[in-house]
Amino acid sequence: MLTEAAAGVYTIAVTPFLPDGALDLDSVDRMTDFYVEKGATGLTVLGMMGEAGKLTQEESVAVVRRVTGRTAIPVVVGVSAPGFAAMQALAGAAMEAGAAGVMVAPPGSLKTDDQIAGYFRTAAGMLGDIPFVLQDFPLVTGVSIAPSVILKVVADCPTCAMLKHEDWPGLDKISTLRAASDAGARRISILCGNGGLFLPEEMGRGADGAMTGFAFPEMMVRVVELFHAGEHDRMRDVFDAYLPLVRYESQPGLGLAARKHVLARRGAIAHATLRRPGGALNPAAVAEIEALLARQTARLQALGEA
Repeated sequence: MLTEAAAGVYTIAVTPFLPDGALDLDSVDRMTDFYVEKGATGLTVLGMMGEAGKLTQEESVAVVRRVTGRTAIPVVVGVSAPGFAAMQALAGAAMEAGAAGVMVAPPGSLKTDDQIAGYFRTAAGMLGDIPFVLQDFPLVTGVSIAPSVILKVVADCPTCAMLKHEDWPGLDKISTLRAASDAGARRISILCGNGGLFLPEEMGRGADGAMTGFAFPEMMVRVVELFHAGEHDRMRDVFDAYLPLVRYESQPGLGLAARKHVLARRGAIAHATLRRPGGALNPAAVAEIEALLARQTARLQALGEA
């Protein structure tokens, strides 16, 4: 089960599709093996970058069962939904399949601090004893959650085990939450998103690792490892080698297509297909990615990290 002590790299998994848009369950197996081989501590499926909103309930459960049946590392399942009934049903199916916990993002209709806190109290009540991750991603959800509100959710909901921190700018938020736990508030895990774009700084502010996707999950694993080893200069050198591709993947509306292209190129999935709505990369974008990959390889070789 997911606990407040969770740390490391929980890779946000893509959802593989065949060229016709059907689920590619064979690639789910291959992808799961790939993430584990690259050092992932855990996996998160059915996240926003996993195209969760494009899946039926049956497809969602099929993906969860396939992943949990393939690996023993913890699996977190995104269960955000417009209604609590759908959330509760998917969460129950996920836990029955062997998931470690679930992830919940607030709906965009929440406007006040009291509404946000009340929503998560209700969600926790509906989920029962299932541990959950509070996803704080205002750039997508449109809901800004102040540190004081996060702390209230943590105090009110004992099953809130983790914050997925994706605010931007948000480094001060991590510092505020860690100062509060140092002063006696319940300490929960903080894993960070945004494609790893700020991971070195987030670790320095007190994050426990990353919960995000990037076509080279081993970069995040290595950054966390070097941070804890106290090799901060080398950590930044390694991070900097990957940064141009991290930046490219951070483009709204294009980043997932870029990520899937690279994952397919690396053999992690068979096809780079995005389910509609969602398009493919044009030749210019593919050429740009290939140039970034070549330069990344050269930098890693120079560092002895290839």
